[in-house]
Amino acid sequence: MSNQPNKVRELRRVVMASVIGATIEWYDFFLYGVVAGIVFNKLYFPGGDPVVSTMLAYGTFAVGFLSRPLGGVIFGHFGDKIGRKSMLVMTLMIMGVSTFLIGLLPTYEQIGIWAPILLLVMRVFQGIGLGGEWGGAVLMAYEYAPQKDRGFYASLPQIGLAIGLCLASGVVALLSYSLTDAQFLSWGWRIAFIMSAALVFIGMWIRLNVMETPEFRAVKEHNAETQIPFFDMIKRYPGNVLKGMAARYIDGVFFNIFGVFSITYLTTTIKIDRTQALIGVMAAAIVMCFFIPIFGRLSDQVGRTKVFFWGALITGFSSLPAFWLMLNNADNVLVLWLSIVIPFGILYSSVYGPEAALFCDLFDAKVRYTGISFVYQFSGIFASGLTPIIATYLLKTGGGEPWHIVGYVIFAGVVSAIAALLIGRGDADNVAQLRRAPLPQSR
Repeated sequence: MSNQPNKVRELRRVVMASVIGATIEWYDFFLYGVVAGIVFNKLYFPGGDPVVSTMLAYGTFAVGFLSRPLGGVIFGHFGDKIGRKSMLVMTLMIMGVSTFLIGLLPTYEQIGIWAPILLLVMRVFQGIGLGGEWGGAVLMAYEYAPQKDRGFYASLPQIGLAIGLCLASGVVALLSYSLTDAQFLSWGWRIAFIMSAALVFIGMWIRLNVMETPEFRAVKEHNAETQIPFFDMIKRYPGNVLKGMAARYIDGVFFNIFGVFSITYLTTTIKIDRTQALIGVMAAAIVMCFFIPIFGRLSDQVGRTKVFFWGALITGFSSLPAFWLMLNNADNVLVLWLSIVIPFGILYSSVYGPEAALFCDLFDAKVRYTGISFVYQFSGIFASGLTPIIATYLLKTGGGEPWHIVGYVIFAGVVSAIAALLIGRGDADNVAQLRRAPLPQSR
């Protein structure tokens, strides 16, 4: 019993390191998304057709999602071979430096075609950094937590997404409100990216002061590491990989419709002030911080697949009343804010809260970093990265009406709900038993 207070303190320290690190990483990653449709389309992708310019800007946003699986495989491999902690320090540095440099990039007017090329390169490095970050941050909390509380503790790093989005949209909203349009487009937006340097130093200091997880230490002590974690994962868990990627669909689609695309939709189609649109997303992110751990705890109590199944369905179908309210209340800012806060801040949390532990349950400790990183990041290519482009296209084909977009979101919700059912009826229980089984003795 004398060890218990130390274990509790260490768990709290690990959770804090995971949350703060994840917050910084998501701030950096989504800051790009928030700015893409209101700045980069003008300064880095100028053209005669604003729709084309916006789609090109979102195209570089999507590239970050394309490079995330690469980061997931690279850092997942070494995270399963060397350790979780060291990889998290590296991913934070990669993300911070690339974000800082975006704030210093010359525009298309200044250096021509090199401007979008360099922006694209920085976005690739952002994706690689975040690709390794998410899995490691989640694993640190999950593997330190008691078995019965893993849904709750694994959901806490997920709050980093909400805080990061809140910071990204909040900082841009503050700059947008404080400066004229000319000042904001000329230099104001750069401040949000340069600020990343200070956040990275804070995150690095915290992360360097945590220990490796007990489960991975046990793997190392017994020399039980697998030779190539990715191949081992594909060989032993092919079904879990596919089911996990399908389950992730609604998360990526819904987040990028309401957290990224909605800003462009509200400002260009509904014609509300840019600052008001950003405040709506920021308010939803604040609410999300409280509901993510609630649904994480609920997944410990009633089962992860059950919470995720109903969450995916309800979240997907909530897009219908949400867009109806946006379309019919252009003059009522409070209603517009509620049309984002309720589906995005509350209902979406029922998916994102239990998701981390749901994916962790699918793999054992020897390939877990690789497994959850690959599932989350590879599915993010089509679930997240392409969504703003698809939504922009669907809005145009719908003549400015959002119903094609709504149909797409509902489809994603149904796919993810079916995947959750399959996970619940499949071999997740067998995997959990394997995870609790003793590790092979070293020779």
